[in-house]
Amino acid sequence: MSRPPRPTSSSRSTCSGGVFDWEPALRRLDELNARVEDPTLWDRPDAAQALTRDRARLAASIDAVKGLERDLADALGYAEMADEEGDEASLEEARAQLRGIKERAGRSELEALLSGEADGNDAFMEINSGAGGTESCDWAGMLLRMYSRWANAHGMEVDFLEETAGDQAGIKSVTLQIKGANAYGWLKSEAGVHRLVRISPFDAAAKRHTSFASVWVYPVVDDTIVIDINPSDVRTDTYRASGSGGQHVNKTDSAVRLTHIPTGIAVACQAGRSQHQNRDEAWKMLRARLYEAELQRREAAAQAMQDSKTDIGWGHQIRSYVLQPYQMVKDLRTEVETSDTAGVLDGDLDAFMGAALAQRVGATRDA
Repeated sequence: MSRPPRPTSSSRSTCSGGVFDWEPALRRLDELNARVEDPTLWDRPDAAQALTRDRARLAASIDAVKGLERDLADALGYAEMADEEGDEASLEEARAQLRGIKERAGRSELEALLSGEADGNDAFMEINSGAGGTESCDWAGMLLRMYSRWANAHGMEVDFLEETAGDQAGIKSVTLQIKGANAYGWLKSEAGVHRLVRISPFDAAAKRHTSFASVWVYPVVDDTIVIDINPSDVRTDTYRASGSGGQHVNKTDSAVRLTHIPTGIAVACQAGRSQHQNRDEAWKMLRARLYEAELQRREAAAQAMQDSKTDIGWGHQIRSYVLQPYQMVKDLRTEVETSDTAGVLDGDLDAFMGAALAQRVGATRDA
């Protein structure tokens, strides 16, 4: 069996904020641990929260590297024993272990690119159907299923904040909160317009149809990020919630929509059981949207001369999903493609996200 070299001590490794020197990283963790023990730390709560967050991420990155090295050494030792004994079944098990370790290492390498200031945060995601009626609503529903499965496969939690069903099938719009490590960092590259080509299940003539849906992703803003909003700049509208809920949810104006008049940014929430709950959640979403808009403005300025600039807007098509006359999903930014359309629609998106993330980081460094 062909074996990779045994792990050795390295002066460089990776962490959630980028490539780092191993020994300095260990010293930095010791320093952060000492600062956490300082009883005066919480005299400045904002700074304390930022420090503890940095400490947790660095510790997790160091533990991940140590875990990979430990598991690799164990797998290689197991493979050597199986090889000496001529145990083919055990050799195949060792190969499977090594493949799993390689996948984990690849993901850790990609996570090292998540260096944005909000990449570690949870994410809000909005999916909206485009023109085309039932076809586009059904496509938006397929995207909802795809992202829900991706999130579940990565141990993330999906909460529904607002949903408007299509007239016959699918959804007109949905707003989700996706909770998990680096949720925004991974999902931010999914923002844009997604195009589907297929034989319509709603067309009796079995004609090929093209449908569009847009995805918008923005970070959940934590308490360490201050976003000042003038209340007089925000219009509040209430309306009757749709969908399942408590016995009153469809009978009272419990749903809330906030519109930031200077920017035109609007958010809505109807998941809560009262107007008060929905108003509080909508304000959190509005703060997050305005913060994300500022992040996008900064990124656009940094990448103004880059062809790979990733604007977020209804007219920016990022990926094409073709089910007829052939099977192909292709990312129009990175040229990554696959014929495994069923796998992609079941949430296998890591290859697309990883390529877009690497391209995004590379463009920012070149700018």
